[in-house]
Parts: sequence; structure tokens; C-alpha cells
Amino acid sequence: MQRILNMRPRAAQIWPYLFCIPFLLAYMMFHFFPTLYSFILSFYDWNGIMERSFVGVRNYIDLFTKDTMFLRSLKNTAILMGLSTPITVILGLFLANSLFHIGKGRMAYQTINFFPYITTPVAIGFIFSYMFDWQFGFINQIFIRVGLFGEPYFWLQDPWASRMIVVIMIVWRYLGYYMTLYLAALTALPQDVYEAAKVDGANRFIMFFRITVPLLRNMTIFLLLTSMIGGLQMFEEPLLLFSGWANMGNGAMGGPDNAVLTTVWKFYNDAFRLDSRLGYSSAIAYSLFAIIAAVSFLAYRIARRKGGTE
Repeated sequence: MQRILNMRPRAAQIWPYLFCIPFLLAYMMFHFFPTLYSFILSFYDWNGIMERSFVGVRNYIDLFTKDTMFLRSLKNTAILMGLSTPITVILGLFLANSLFHIGKGRMAYQTINFFPYITTPVAIGFIFSYMFDWQFGFINQIFIRVGLFGEPYFWLQDPWASRMIVVIMIVWRYLGYYMTLYLAALTALPQDVYEAAKVDGANRFIMFFRITVPLLRNMTIFLLLTSMIGGLQMFEEPLLLFSGWANMGNGAMGGPDNAVLTTVWKFYNDAFRLDSRLGYSSAIAYSLFAIIAAVSFLAYRIARRKGGTE
């Protein structure tokens, strides 16, 4: 009897591990194995049907020396990320600070600004594609009626106009999310600092730049890092913009003169749309992973040093 009682604590310790087994098996099957297999596949030339051919690091060498479209996609991604990230972070901070001091109707404004973040990307692509359509889009109609344009403008056929539309899509979609995070951070700030500043005669403008912005530094670093990681993985916005209204079937073109062809879009085209070069596309994926890791590490180190923590 005593032996049975001694075995019960041991059995109780086993149960947590048994409950973890289904998750671990699913993780190994659907995440770890595909990740490892794609890395191995990046050293082969394979289209998914024919026999694989080992090429070593040739895929990586060709990617950075011969594939001009890959280098162009990196440039486009950097431009789109460099334009959208500062705008979204700065607007999110100012909007959150403004809503934080609004009493009546604050929840309504917060909910309205958060709606774009929960909108499906497909709907966003069709909305902006329709808005900037040269024939039926109301953006052209407004500019023509006020006399700025004499005739409809081909927004989606101009490289820089297409880039700016993608930037507007990103800002419009993620502004409410950034605002919500900043609002949560603002509620956690110590109010006695602001009370002491008021006693010293500081106005709201000075308190924002001298107190609020420095105290929100950690949140800003977090949003900048996540924005850079998400920006380097940009895919849905440009693809759906050029797959929506009046652009059906043109989603693989990368926009006018491939101006909005991002790295992930390039990976998608090579893997599933154009030549089914699975080994080469795997090399693109892991090259992008290395770039994201390096950029994130450097950005984090720079941000921490400027903050005076090191």
C-alpha cells in the first residue's frame, strides 16, 4: 500500500509531459521539419517534380551576383519599409497621446481607428485598388472636380505613385494597432512626474517631448523592431493591390516596372507562380532570414546605445 502511495506523486509528474506530447508532435511535423527541410533544399536545384540536383551554395551566390530582380526586390522592400515605418510610429504616438487626453468618446475613437487592423487584407487590396483606379476611382474624380487634374491619372501605372499607395495602405492598416499599444503604455506612466512638471510651469507641449517621449522609449524600440521585421516580410499589401479591381490576373507582375516587387513576393513568384524553383526560392527565404536577423540586431544595438543603457 505504501508503495502505491509513493508511486502517485511520480505519476502526477508525468501527466504534464503527456499533455505536451500532442503539441510537440504537431510542432515537429508542421514547423520544425519543414524549416529544416527547406534549409537543406536551398542547396539543391529542384522544381518539385524532377530529380534533385545538389548545387551547394550556388543558389546563394547566384542570388546576390546574377539575380538583379532579387536585388531590386530588396531595394523596393527597403524603400517601402523606410517610408511606412517612421510615419506609422510617429502618427501612432501622436494619435495615442491625443486620445489619452480625451475624456468623452475616447473608446469610440479608439475603436474606429482600430477597425482597419482587423480588416481582411483581401478587402483592403480591393478597396485601394478601386480608390486609385484610373477610370472609376473616386480619387481621380475628386481631383478632376476641384480642377487639379484635367484627365484621369494612371496611379497604378506609375512606379513611385504605386509605392506611395502601398505606404498609405500599410499606414492605414497598422496605425490603429500602434495607437493601441501606445495607449496601453501611456496608462502605465507615473502621473506624479507630470504633476511635478505642472508645478514647475511646463505646458503640455514640453511635457510631451521632455517626459512622454523618453518614458515611451522601450515601447518605441519594440514597435520599430517589429515594424522592421514585418516590413522586410511585406507581401500582402502590394500583391493584393495589383490583384484587385481592374488588375485581376496581374498579381505576379510586381507593379509598374516591378516598383513594388518585395522580397517575399519574389520568393512567392519563384516558388509557386513562375518556374517552381523550390531550391532557389528556399535560398531566397533563408537569405531574407539572415538579413532580418542582422538588421534587427543592429537596430536593437543602436537603439539601446542611444538610450544610454549600455
